[in-house]
Order: sequence, then C-alpha cells, then structure tokens
Amino acid sequence: MDPKRELLRHTLATLAYRGAKAVRDAPDSFAAFQAADTTRTPLQILTHIGDLLDWALSMAQGTETWNNAKPLPWPEEIDRFHRALVHLDEFLASDADLACTCERLFQGAIADSLTHVGQLTILRRIASAPIRGENYSVADIEAGRVGSDQPPAKYEFG
Repeated sequence: MDPKRELLRHTLATLAYRGAKAVRDAPDSFAAFQAADTTRTPLQILTHIGDLLDWALSMAQGTETWNNAKPLPWPEEIDRFHRALVHLDEFLASDADLACTCERLFQGAIADSLTHVGQLTILRRIASAPIRGENYSVADIEAGRVGSDQPPAKYEFG
C-alpha cells in the first residue's frame, strides 16, 4: 500500500483515539457547554468534525461535497464521528484510486479535525470535567482501529 495512505490511516486512528478520549465520560451537560458567546458548543464542534470527515471521504471519492449537518443528540454525534472515520478508513484501505492527493486530505479536513478534538479537550477542562493528560507516543494506536472501542491509556499523567 502507498505509504502516504498508510500514514493517513494511522492519523485517522490517532484522531479516533484522541477523539474518543475527549468525549468519554463527559457529563451530560458538556454537550451544551459554551465557554463564551462566540464559541461553539462541544456538540457543534463534534458535528463539524463529522462534516469534515464526510467531506474528506467525498474528496477521496471524487464527489467533493460539503454539508452542514444539523446536530444530532450527543451520543448519536459520537457514533457519527466514529462511523465517518470507519468509512474514510475503509476507503483509504481499499484499492480504489484517490481522486485527490493525500496531502490535500491531510491539510484540510484531517488536520482541522485534530484541531477541533483539541478544542474539545480544552473545553472539558474549562467545563470542570478535564481528561487526564497522556503520553500519546506510547498509546496503543494502530491503523484501522477507528471505532469507539479504543484501548485504555498506557500512561496517563497526574
């Protein structure tokens, strides 16, 4: 397989791992938490990540389409996040030709999604529901594992 596609698949697995950690065990009130009048809520951010991943798949397939989805209930948006990762990962793992470059997929939708997962972790701390820091370089992350069934942390801080 193309090493660039393999790196993208590992990046998606990293996104799945970090995203799952960002939303795991969040209090019910977290989805609607708003840090300031001009910031998105965690639910809006997670919905946007789902839109980004859907867009990435459409780009990869050559049917580039953007959709601003209406937010679903929090548990359904978490499921949508992982489903979108699964669909994109399956396409990248296939023999299908990419209709755009790996670099374009990464620099747009995937990098933006990583940024937004970071926002979720910051909002967790602001909302008094922080997640523990972790040495992600030793995390059990592997290409293809993009569902919600992420392994526990190997080494968390504090």
